[in-house]
Amino acid sequence: MERESMEYDVVIVGAGPSGLSAAIRLKQLAAEQEHEISVCVLEKGSEVGAHILSGAVLEPRALNELLPNAAEMGAPLHAPVTRDEFWMLSETGGRKMPSWMLPPESHNHGNIVISLGNLCRWLAEQAEALGVEIYPGFAAAEVLYHEDGRVKGVATGDMGVGSDGEQTDNYQPGMELHATYTFVAEGVRGSLAKMLFERFDLRAECDPQTFGIGLKELWEIDPAKHEKGLVLHGVGWPLDGETYGGFFLYHLEDNQVSVGFVVALDYKNPYLAPFEEFQRFKTHPKIRPFFEGGRRIAYGARAINEGGLQSIPKLTFPGGAIIGCSAGFLNVPKIKGIHGAMKSGMLAAEAAFAALKEGRTDELTAYPEAFRQSWLHKELKTIRNVRPWFKRGRWVGMAMAGLEMMLRGRTPWTLRHHTDHDSLRKASDSKPIDYPKPDGVITFDRLSSVYLSNTSHEENQPVHLRLKDASVPIAHNLVEFDEPAQRYCPAGVYEVVRDEDGSNPRFVINAQNCVHCKTCDIKDPTQNIVWTVPEGGGGPNYPNM
Repeated sequence: MERESMEYDVVIVGAGPSGLSAAIRLKQLAAEQEHEISVCVLEKGSEVGAHILSGAVLEPRALNELLPNAAEMGAPLHAPVTRDEFWMLSETGGRKMPSWMLPPESHNHGNIVISLGNLCRWLAEQAEALGVEIYPGFAAAEVLYHEDGRVKGVATGDMGVGSDGEQTDNYQPGMELHATYTFVAEGVRGSLAKMLFERFDLRAECDPQTFGIGLKELWEIDPAKHEKGLVLHGVGWPLDGETYGGFFLYHLEDNQVSVGFVVALDYKNPYLAPFEEFQRFKTHPKIRPFFEGGRRIAYGARAINEGGLQSIPKLTFPGGAIIGCSAGFLNVPKIKGIHGAMKSGMLAAEAAFAALKEGRTDELTAYPEAFRQSWLHKELKTIRNVRPWFKRGRWVGMAMAGLEMMLRGRTPWTLRHHTDHDSLRKASDSKPIDYPKPDGVITFDRLSSVYLSNTSHEENQPVHLRLKDASVPIAHNLVEFDEPAQRYCPAGVYEVVRDEDGSNPRFVINAQNCVHCKTCDIKDPTQNIVWTVPEGGGGPNYPNM
């Protein structure tokens, strides 16, 4: 069966904040300048928002630029920040940092506690009202090229392929979507972005990207403990001093609280398990009371970019652009990337519209130039050294990062990043961590958590988590690092199983559990695991994250 094709001016891969902002901006410009263009957005989740997970506290600057009357238009912006605090936790206690000691990046006045999934659902409605075509449940699996090497568009994955790789009775070939310009807005560590990075050497002049894993739960808590608009951030226990990370608690409307925990993926101890660290964190005497008498209603996890300005790749390639978290515009000390993702999409849209209006098909060099002149670039330059300082430990990091932010980035140096996957010590040089068993009230296991993520994959399909060499997990990773995949995965995808006598270890991939966080693709010490898109619509179905 031959693949059908559809033609557009711009195809956008990913209906997150950057992709939807780009689509809206393109259609706004088309209406303003009376020059019609066609725009399509592909989304691998079963619906817009299904795969969206963020804290989230929105800095509304980019949204205000894109849709100045968003609140009046009905955007889900219901919990403006009323108070924020920063805590430093010890094992048994902690203290609140005085507000005057915190840099501007740690203040949230004027920001809004939101569900990013719900904001994206609303943005999708605005885009469709402007004439954007949005297709959820279709995963872009392949980049298409013209004969001269220019990107021609993308193809969605085939449907109805069995686990043996053979076509089933339900087989449907993927569809080709051709465009003058293709925007890659897949989010962190996207599979198409990785292909384009390699094909066009887009990372040749930047540092490696560095990442964290963010784990989040949504709780409905006792109304007496709820304070709509309260924002809490903090660092310290249970992480040790050599591991970068921290926590957040955001009070939304309707007695709901988002609680999250971030662990940098350059951690060194192969026995560290981010999921268990998150669960242990909730037992802290200053944290546990928030959740006593409440109930957990959702769970999810995803990787986040932490590299900042040094790690942003070349943003354009022949026939398209990289936008949003595919490139990495997160402001680490703010723990905010939504406004940067949205702004990048808007800048790319403006460059593409100008080219389309003039009938050009050349590379969108106006996009990276506009980024360099934007407030987003200035913001990221100011905090470019914050994350690298923490590679020297928590206390050095806090002192030097504070200095960097006080000086507003005017220090004469730019510190460098290194890859996360080569940071692990050998298991023989590391101390195992004894994590307490979950109580099922405040703390939970992985499988019950995955259940709350509403994760589902078509059972009879090829495994989308691929090993370059099937022998490596046991022959190398188990020997050297006690196979860390069984701990860094927040969804119980990877297991080492043995016979009853402890012999014959085997590496098992439970791909149906995958919440698409991409941590395995990042942290695997030999880079042997490759995350690829499963059949469209598979994965988590986050309701309000």
